[in-house]
Amino acid sequence: MSRSTLLRRLGGSRRALDEAVRAAGVDPAGQKPVRERAIDAGAALISSRGLSVVSLERVAADAQCSVHSLYAAFGGRDEMLRAIFERYSPIVDVEAVIARRSADLHTTVRDIYSLMATAFSREPRVLPAIYAELLARPQNDSVRPLIEHFLPRMFASVGRWLAEEIEAGRIRDLPLLPLMQQMTSPLVVHILLRPTAERVSDLPTPPLEEVCDVFAEAFLRAVALRSE
Repeated sequence: MSRSTLLRRLGGSRRALDEAVRAAGVDPAGQKPVRERAIDAGAALISSRGLSVVSLERVAADAQCSVHSLYAAFGGRDEMLRAIFERYSPIVDVEAVIARRSADLHTTVRDIYSLMATAFSREPRVLPAIYAELLARPQNDSVRPLIEHFLPRMFASVGRWLAEEIEAGRIRDLPLLPLMQQMTSPLVVHILLRPTAERVSDLPTPPLEEVCDVFAEAFLRAVALRSE
């Protein structure tokens, strides 16, 4: 359908066409799509103000769009939060590392640690803010959509990979939840506390890549059954 035909069907008004385009999540003035602007704005809000303050109205104001456009782009607040988390978490890249199946156990663990370190330390600091909310108010409805969506997903990817490593006799047969926590928690805690440690002048803070090496070696010493 040509633009002139579309304009006639909309009553001959470019304004009506622009409004229809905006409702679909695209700005006719050439800005980034509404979805992208909303993810950026929501991430900045989470980093600076915390997860609980993020609403469609606040994000719409910061993204310079309408709440209606956010509903068109995401479907609702929960879906918007999931999109933000997926953008700023390492989950997609971790799934890709696990899916390779070509690397040895040590390389896979080290690659996962590097992805986690990058995701947790970059700006805006979305993941530290979400973890702070989760630890402070685990029953809060703000974290519910993320827990319900991503915890099962992590078990379906990382949990399945660890279960396969157990089955292959490469790591100890441990319950999956504590095993996943043993793998991720030391690095997460270090990165969460790292900004505070860096403010202490006489407290040496090693480079993140070195930290990843240390924690990867420690995890494998604890759970590996034979060298790769």
